[in-house]
Amino acid sequence: MLSIVKKLERPSRLSATDWEIGALDMIAEQGVGAVAVESLARRLGVTKGSFYWHFATREALLKAALERWERDDELNVLGPVEPIADPRERLRELFRRTSREIKSHVIYSALMGALEHAQVAPLMRRVGQRRMDFLTIAYRQAGMERSQAVHRARLAYSAYVGFLQLSLQLIVPRMDHAQYESYVEHTIASLIPD
Repeated sequence: MLSIVKKLERPSRLSATDWEIGALDMIAEQGVGAVAVESLARRLGVTKGSFYWHFATREALLKAALERWERDDELNVLGPVEPIADPRERLRELFRRTSREIKSHVIYSALMGALEHAQVAPLMRRVGQRRMDFLTIAYRQAGMERSQAVHRARLAYSAYVGFLQLSLQLIVPRMDHAQYESYVEHTIASLIPD
């Protein structure tokens, strides 16, 4: 008897986007050094041949994956808050959003641990500068003089990076949901002027 149920088949070739996302998943889980064509192909359930349809080298894949993360991170983190007219509310919403965007932060933390990599260092400088500029402008619009706004932006960004390092690299005990929400609100109250 013939089966009328068709077997679902995996596509024989993945898109470049599939490979980039797979690389970002590996970075989030194991760091930049873990991204290898053979292990990524196994993980994605395809042969290495699929990789070479899209990328000439591992470094080309890494470059594309990092560029994807940079674009997506800016689009998903800064993009939604930029239109908020009130600078204090824009900062509050940014702090709340950055406390929720988990995968992007895990990738960020992994990239902070790979600053010696030739492709990672310039990327992180760009990302860091863009975030500092965003924060500085918001603090200036909230009424702070330039030097004060730069200092507050640096303090806010340091709080973000430091919290990620404590949580993801140093593995300090996790806060429960209520403690975490209280921490986020305390950070907002401490770093955003009335």
